Amino acid sequence: MDTTKTQKAARGEGPRERLLRAAGTLTYREGAHVGIDAILTSADVARRSLYQHFGGKDGLVAEVLREASERTEQGYSDALASGGDDPRTRLRALFAHLETVPDAPGYRGCPFVNADLSLADPAHPAHDVIRAHKRRLRALLEAELRAAGHPDPVTAGVQLMLLIDGAAVTAASRPDEQPAAAARALVELVISQTAPAS
Repeated sequence: MDTTKTQKAARGEGPRERLLRAAGTLTYREGAHVGIDAILTSADVARRSLYQHFGGKDGLVAEVLREASERTEQGYSDALASGGDDPRTRLRALFAHLETVPDAPGYRGCPFVNADLSLADPAHPAHDVIRAHKRRLRALLEAELRAAGHPDPVTAGVQLMLLIDGAAVTAASRPDEQPAAAARALVELVISQTAPAS
């Protein structure tokens, strides 16, 4: 990628977009505790723009995660759709997609889990964004499990979310274990409890 062109394109964006881009990159790479001065420098904007658009760093971090949640949820929906009509095949397609996510350059785990654990203040607005995002993902899984005739789609949805989050955390710290691939047998165990495909 031509970094000069990328930098010029980023400078063509307004202050709000530059702040979101810089905060998204830095908070994922260095953690949500990254200093606001580093974000402002990277975005090449004045501190006033931060408060004008987001009310402060907390609002900026929450908005970064909200936008990331939209992209992630669309990725889940697209992966499920690639599996066709059978909910079992759709779930397998989703987990096959998730196996490829840690291959991305600079992968550091799930940004939502990372932020949730690093933001110590329980009143930080990002926590609500993260919880709502995880609820929507679980609802997607539950819908597929329900359509497949699982006897307890709610519990099974939680089980699949545990596998997803656990694989993401492990892939960031111990990628050599290939946790997403290792979780495949457990995913199949959950899927096997559904009604037989007609």
